[in-house]
Amino acid sequence: MQAIRLRPPPALARLIGDRRGVSAVEFALLAPLMIALYLGCVEISDGVSAQRKVSLTSAALANLTAQATIISQSDMTNILDASGAIIAPYSATKLTMSISCLNIDADKNVSVKWSVARGGSALSGTVAVPAALTVADSQLIYAVATYSYKPAVGYTITGTLTLSDHMYMSPRISAPAYDGTVCS
Repeated sequence: MQAIRLRPPPALARLIGDRRGVSAVEFALLAPLMIALYLGCVEISDGVSAQRKVSLTSAALANLTAQATIISQSDMTNILDASGAIIAPYSATKLTMSISCLNIDADKNVSVKWSVARGGSALSGTVAVPAALTVADSQLIYAVATYSYKPAVGYTITGTLTLSDHMYMSPRISAPAYDGTVCS
């Protein structure tokens, strides 16, 4: 017995053998994935850049304050302005900064002697400090920078992200006095 072989109609046979549209189909399948990967890489690198700017801002706040021995209100305004300029090209209106002088007494109790904030609230009372930094009868400068980062493309997925960093620094010469308030 002989097998019966069915042949497709000639128009369908030409379509099955045609390879000219394969590249277009592959591109249509891979393009959304490639675009998503590209936008994801852009968002991640922009977020990492913003976090780095926040870290640099907190370091500058602590460093500029630790170098002074007496800080007037205009000096503090200059310190906050200079530190806030680091966040560029991101909007400085979403940046909050605070700088505080912490006194550590003989019993290693840490208290805030003075604190200044821009865009947020100043510290007061007692503060928890890492044990390695609590040296009896010493002072620390404590700087905090926080930024509300809104991703350009991924906002619908993540919403606004709060990026923050803090820095402890020992005063260079002596604990700075701010606006007549001594830190020791």
